[in-house]
Amino acid sequence: MSSAGSVAAPVGHALPAVVDLERLASLALDTARAAGADAAEAGVSVDRGLSVNVRKGEVDTLEHHRDRGLAVTVYFGRCKGSASTGDFSEAAVRDAVESACAIARYTSDDPAHGLADSELMARDFPDLDLDHPWPLEADDAIELARECEAAAVEADSRITNIEGSGVSAQRGLRVYANSHGFVGRVAATSHGINCVAVAGERDTMQRDYWYTVARSPDDLEDVQAVGQRAARRAVARLGARRVATERVPVLFDPQTARSMIGHLVGAVRGSALYRQASFLLDAAGRRIFPEWMEVVERPRLARGMGSAVFDAEGVATRESPLVAGGVLQRYILDSYSARRLGLQTTGNAGGVHNLQVTPGDDDFDALLRRMGRGLVVTELMGQGVNLVTGDYSRGAAGFWVEDGGIAYPVQEVTVAGSLPDIFDRLVAAGCDVDRRGNIQTGSLLVDGMTVAGE
Repeated sequence: MSSAGSVAAPVGHALPAVVDLERLASLALDTARAAGADAAEAGVSVDRGLSVNVRKGEVDTLEHHRDRGLAVTVYFGRCKGSASTGDFSEAAVRDAVESACAIARYTSDDPAHGLADSELMARDFPDLDLDHPWPLEADDAIELARECEAAAVEADSRITNIEGSGVSAQRGLRVYANSHGFVGRVAATSHGINCVAVAGERDTMQRDYWYTVARSPDDLEDVQAVGQRAARRAVARLGARRVATERVPVLFDPQTARSMIGHLVGAVRGSALYRQASFLLDAAGRRIFPEWMEVVERPRLARGMGSAVFDAEGVATRESPLVAGGVLQRYILDSYSARRLGLQTTGNAGGVHNLQVTPGDDDFDALLRRMGRGLVVTELMGQGVNLVTGDYSRGAAGFWVEDGGIAYPVQEVTVAGSLPDIFDRLVAAGCDVDRRGNIQTGSLLVDGMTVAGE
């Protein structure tokens, strides 16, 4: 039997004992086996947390989170059935399994259904340092949110309002088991601080935000720094204007650049490929970026927001390039999509794990100088991305650049092009990497896109 090491239960948002969740998963698998299922898998999760939001010094919302659930999937041959419950009683677990079995008996056979192959299950379970409970009481969270809000208001006289300042602390425990004999356990935390500031000058108003998120509260930015940065970002947008329509270099800041890499992920995801719904069909082994572009998945980073020893099917994760030398190295597959494509899972059931764009040498200011004249995008709006054709058109806001420096803020424009062309025309990735999410990248400079304004 493959099994992760024991998971301690530190103080702060106390969770049930791991053995209790294991017992529920085992009960689900045993019940499925007794009902005649050829294979089964069960996931049990419990989450605890606290979140508070303050506005104008008053508590806007205060929530204590207590979520739990058990999901079970059974296979009769290649027929699949799934069911879930939030009731952890033995009777409820058995009922959920019986429901899954009933569904499986009425579903059609699909050769791609089934557990991931047993030889791919994780067998080593290094400690990724993901569990850092924050013993935060409601009164303390409220005070921190007020400090964040006050810092934003005091940062600049043009801050006229705070739409909200929030603090959250979350902790979860998950057990996944399947009939290969695999049992995996993960305890992890996620904490955050955020602020949304509104700036006003004469008859114009602008809003912007900032946030910090981390596994450990020790790694969060200071609450005052979060408020001040939200304020500076809002004030910087005052006086925004439209620009004339033309084709110019476009620099996506790290927050918006993340969405560009997200489009790559969406286009090489197995479900899009086997449905023939991607502009990157049959692209593995083909150059889709300039030769300098490198994108690597690093799932076992300590304290990483996307770190995992195994994926949602128990498959061991490993460091692996997605793009190397500008060439797409592989797709992003779970076992089902892999079988549909005649390939092997890449350990990405549930998504990617710490996908990183290798940074270049230039910081943000250096990239401004390099672009000379063009648009910096700091906000994207709308859903104008077609992953089937690669067409790209989204509303944007940001800053106009002249002579290698920011000249004035810009709003109500559209940036447009095609993703294959945008990927090919990337000229630099900045060293200003934003590590707050599962996709981590610095600013991305494209040497030509259509900016549609007046």
